[in-house]
Amino acid sequence: MADVMLEISAWEDLANIPADPPRMRPLCSKCCRPVQVCWCAALPPEPLNPAGRIVLLQHPAEEKRSLRTAPMLSVGLAPGKCLIYKGKRFPNTRHDAELEAILADKRSLLLYPSASSVPIEQIDPAGGPYNLILLDGTWPQAKAIYHCSTALHGMRQVKLVSSGTSSYIIRTQPTEGCLSTLETAIQALSALERDDRYREQLLQPLHVLCQYQLANGAVTHQSKEFLIRHNQYPKLIGRRLNRLLKHADNFKDDPSDGTERKNST
Repeated sequence: MADVMLEISAWEDLANIPADPPRMRPLCSKCCRPVQVCWCAALPPEPLNPAGRIVLLQHPAEEKRSLRTAPMLSVGLAPGKCLIYKGKRFPNTRHDAELEAILADKRSLLLYPSASSVPIEQIDPAGGPYNLILLDGTWPQAKAIYHCSTALHGMRQVKLVSSGTSSYIIRTQPTEGCLSTLETAIQALSALERDDRYREQLLQPLHVLCQYQLANGAVTHQSKEFLIRHNQYPKLIGRRLNRLLKHADNFKDDPSDGTERKNST
């Protein structure tokens, strides 16, 4: 009898659970983040309008990250100046003819550290406007996209010779010179457009995001390279990371080799 009463009580409890989903926090209509953590107030007063376009080839996993920086780029630039295509191989049947035309355009530049890449500062702005293609994802994801997308292999390729230190301090980067997608685009736009407004204005939302996260329990992240060199990295080092760190060491010893130390995250 007691078991029957417990079962009845349990069913009554379940019956009292509201059928409607829990109320979500109100979202900003521009950045689609909860209003309390919106960074739109730090955007440029007016969207910046470069002569060329940024084209992000985004790995599907990147869209699921709550702290990604690509949205800052898409709303910080004028409409039509930041195009985002999702996939693991480009172009594919889901993409429209516009992407195929962009990848085949002689004025399109792929930012990728290959043997044929040239410093982006050497590109003549008068030859534009350019379509600047960025691979949006972690290093392994970006490399996989490149190797699976033969349309990218014949493109003109450029690199950032000096990337500096990332301001994205709430996310662990592989090496000291890696940058987020936003920072990579800012560096490239500043060079192509010969305009420092991109550095001065587009980076502010990232600073606001990091400050909010740090004020609410997040901690500053050092790169994996830093942690390993100071014996603070808690995991075993895989072969891929070991090769990347050796690659970074070679760059430090001989920066004239022209290898770019950049990541798009």
